[in-house]
Amino acid sequence: MRVLALILLALSGTVTFPSLPPRAANLPFATDRIEHFLTPEQIVYIQPGLQIQVNSVTIPDDRRPVVDLTFTDSLGQPLDRLGRVIPGPISASFVLSWYDPATRNYTSYITRVETAPADAPHPGATAVQATADSGGTWTDLQTGHSVYKFGKALPADYDPTKTTTLGIYATRNLTDIEGKNEYANTEYDFRPDGQPVAAVWDEINQSSSCNTCHNPLMAHGGARQDVKLCVLCHSPQSSDAETGNTVDFKVMIHKIHDGANLPSVQAGMPYQIWGFNNAVNDFSTVVFPQDIRDCDKCHVGEDPNHVPAQAFAFLTAPARAACGSCHDNIDWATGANHPGGPQANDVSCARCHIPASGTEWDASVQGAHTVPAESSQLKGLIADIVSVGNTNPGQHPTAVFAIRNGDGTPVDGTKLSTFAPILGGPTTSYATSYRENALSSSSYDAASGTTAYTFQHTIPADATGTWTVSADLYRNVSLQRADGQPPIAFREAAFNPIHNAAVTDPTPVPRRMVVDVHLCDSCHDRLAAHGDQRLNPQECVICHNPLANDSDQRPASENPPESISFQRLIHRIHSGENLTQDFTVFGFGGTPHNFNEVRFPADRRDCAKCHVDATYTIPLAAGIDPVITLRDYFSPQGPVAAACLGCHDDASTAAHAYLNTTTLRGQLVEACATCHGRGAEFDVAKVHAR
Repeated sequence: MRVLALILLALSGTVTFPSLPPRAANLPFATDRIEHFLTPEQIVYIQPGLQIQVNSVTIPDDRRPVVDLTFTDSLGQPLDRLGRVIPGPISASFVLSWYDPATRNYTSYITRVETAPADAPHPGATAVQATADSGGTWTDLQTGHSVYKFGKALPADYDPTKTTTLGIYATRNLTDIEGKNEYANTEYDFRPDGQPVAAVWDEINQSSSCNTCHNPLMAHGGARQDVKLCVLCHSPQSSDAETGNTVDFKVMIHKIHDGANLPSVQAGMPYQIWGFNNAVNDFSTVVFPQDIRDCDKCHVGEDPNHVPAQAFAFLTAPARAACGSCHDNIDWATGANHPGGPQANDVSCARCHIPASGTEWDASVQGAHTVPAESSQLKGLIADIVSVGNTNPGQHPTAVFAIRNGDGTPVDGTKLSTFAPILGGPTTSYATSYRENALSSSSYDAASGTTAYTFQHTIPADATGTWTVSADLYRNVSLQRADGQPPIAFREAAFNPIHNAAVTDPTPVPRRMVVDVHLCDSCHDRLAAHGDQRLNPQECVICHNPLANDSDQRPASENPPESISFQRLIHRIHSGENLTQDFTVFGFGGTPHNFNEVRFPADRRDCAKCHVDATYTIPLAAGIDPVITLRDYFSPQGPVAAACLGCHDDASTAAHAYLNTTTLRGQLVEACATCHGRGAEFDVAKVHAR
């Protein structure tokens, strides 16, 4: 019926009939998108996606800006704004702000007065906030081409020579058809006097900074996704009525990401912003997943081919607002906690805080933010396993390590602070593993520059398959500071080497690769666990195997023990605040680690964020052991259930998994792949598509 309606409307001239291309194999719908699973007919009907293009902005005599714009789908085809012919009505809001290149701040032309609600701790408190214009008038010229006239006028004294930025955030409502909304943001720089734009805001390369963790960045319900759009409102003119906290971007974002480590929070003052519908957003438990001193992570991003023009402003233009957002125990009026004393303004900041001095932990911006793991005082530590012999069942394997500095000079393994070889197998699940201390029982060969170690444990007499040797290796380094503070004690660790040795296999069969450390490091920068000595996930899985738990460290009063099998552990850690069950693991020294407050910054449905090569799909490889999960609803759990229940930890999902698990011929068997296997109706990739 819709196709017939389109034809009739096109013939009558009421609407321009879009030319829809046939669906091709290379349509721009990735496998993690709902659209990937639509049929060609559904693609033609829905025209998925939403894109906005600003054609022009004019300021007429009544000073109510007029915006000429185009709405298209993912293939560039025009969209019906009202959703009468092409499904999915589009709503749009418009932010208009002028830019001050001297401060790199925006000031919005449209504001509102926000009042704290009656049930708030400070009822009736008010604050000015930048906002959007959405009450203007629309004129639809043809399908996909509309004109919007602002409801509010610019002030009579507005400066037409200022760089002005129009920001648009739009929502296409497809919840009844696709089960979601489509969002689009765009920003358009212009000068109202028609002259060329010279000064523009360009501080953050969002695609290679924010979106490496957030994937994608989404705020205020999802519609606002561009950092440049954010700063149009999140400027010094806006604050939170309830708390009085500024929502200036450079202050708010630093505080959010420093969260639990803010001096103010550690002193007992929570960091909160009251948001939409008076919801309290408490960021006091946020823990940045890497060293907060890595300013480049957010400011510069990770794309060497695109560095924003103003990316290094944090180096060249230090200021109290930005710096004091993390260092929020500084009193600029009295000079408390600031070695430079009181500062009435930002004029003198750059005199002491020069961009870089080449010295670590001094007053320079770069030096003060030196990340210990990247210190130039480190020599670099590299370890490889040259060979492993005596790998038959019942034998004591001998591993030969080549350990060296970053410049290639050899290192005597017996002189390290820790040299702990690990033996585990078989590679299907690592049901058995041993970690030994090799410092006093290994031998260094100066001629070859290698260190050999023979394990005290033997490969079990009934061992099969392929076994793995790895090692924890580090040396303690004292990093000297230029600010007169005590040296920093740091463990310089080698990336854990992996060597697979065939026991009964004809040739070594490596453990399946499920995650790549480079994916981990997109958020963590340098994934380092257990005292900074475990850096390689392929070593992690040796100990974090299906039989492993925290019984060695958990007090008897806290039993039963918690499983630390990798697929369950990592899914639960990253699910954090979304878990329905308590997830506490006891670590070294009997220290409890509770992960229920972890805030994963991305969409957990994006399995490819962590997994490689669709390894989250099923069925899994044969031979993977069940996981012992004594603290969950049932145990043992098949390898699929253990992974899925890592995130979906509620009782009803556990019951579903339990009812689809049985024992056949003495082996635990899961029926998951019947419905959730590749190509099935509820394929894992399909049900996680966004």
